[in-house]
Amino acid sequence: MGEWTEKSWLYRSDADHGIIINQLYFNISFQSGNALSVIPKLEVLDLSMNKDVGSGLKTLPQQLKHLSRLQKLKLHMCGLKSDILQALVITLGHLSDLTELDFSCNKNVGGAFNEVGTELLNLTKLCVLDVHQCSLTKEDISILTQVIPLLANLQVLNLALNKHIGTAEQLFARLRFLPKLKDFIASNCSLTKDSITELADTIPNLTTLEMLDLSWNKCLGGNIKLLAEVFQYVTHLQVLRLSSCNLTIQDLAALVSVSCAGHLPELQMLDLMYNGTIDDQSWGTFFQELTGLNSLLELDISLQPSTRRDSSPWFPALLDSLSRFPSLTHLGMQRWTFSTIQREFLHAFNQQNKRNIHFEYCYSPLLPPPEGKYSRNR
Repeated sequence: MGEWTEKSWLYRSDADHGIIINQLYFNISFQSGNALSVIPKLEVLDLSMNKDVGSGLKTLPQQLKHLSRLQKLKLHMCGLKSDILQALVITLGHLSDLTELDFSCNKNVGGAFNEVGTELLNLTKLCVLDVHQCSLTKEDISILTQVIPLLANLQVLNLALNKHIGTAEQLFARLRFLPKLKDFIASNCSLTKDSITELADTIPNLTTLEMLDLSWNKCLGGNIKLLAEVFQYVTHLQVLRLSSCNLTIQDLAALVSVSCAGHLPELQMLDLMYNGTIDDQSWGTFFQELTGLNSLLELDISLQPSTRRDSSPWFPALLDSLSRFPSLTHLGMQRWTFSTIQREFLHAFNQQNKRNIHFEYCYSPLLPPPEGKYSRNR
């Protein structure tokens, strides 16, 4: 049984050795000085999504020194500022068991990672580092570029929503020194063709990679071939996110080529949504030729919220392709409009093949029935 300690208002549990106080939005303060020192066995400290907690963390660095068994420190969206972060990271040397460190969505910590980088070297067991949306400066990224390759146990690295990542020199190249890296997130990082090329050169060394998220990087449009050519080296890839990347017909062709060659045997999620740059004929060719994704569970080709387009030009190819995805359970097609007849065909496919694919689309009863072999009177 857990109990509330009057002194610190923290929930204490000897069973899970963790404190989680997130999404409560009240003013937490550690001014009592010893709020955490009375829980030396604490393994998880999660203060995420308390937007005003940053100002009350001035004594937290001193208290962290008592938590030698701490494994997870999560300070997501806490209103941290540079001075508090600098004080916090100095204590990291006392947390040798730390495996997860989350400073994400603290937009005022940019410029403070000169200290973070040095102290990260002491975290030899670190598996997860999340610094997405931290307004990282070029200097911050330069420090991380030097330190990240030395974190040999790192499995998850989230750099998303930091606009200077795309122009950083050697950052992607040094990922090759992370032999255990499984998840790499660099969405909305203003990638350039040079950084994409650098990542493509590095991917053959990331043989344990399971998730790659490069969404919201417009420069990927027309350059997917650079990455697709090396996907043969990451055969354990399970999640590939390329939403809102201005993809072209050549990009779809590159993805089709690598999948047909059998280089994505474990892919479970393919996110291609918000790529309105792809025309109807290209989607038809995509569904007509796509094979080799026997493990695929989710495919998303949804359009932007402000867009509506008719699915009729590629619907026949889609319907024919469904049997080639034996594991598919979800097909996202939001903002694509489907007629009553088309909906009936999708329902019939599930019924006749004993499948339960969830089709997510926009219904439009005013659309005419599709022509050819998919008409009602075939």
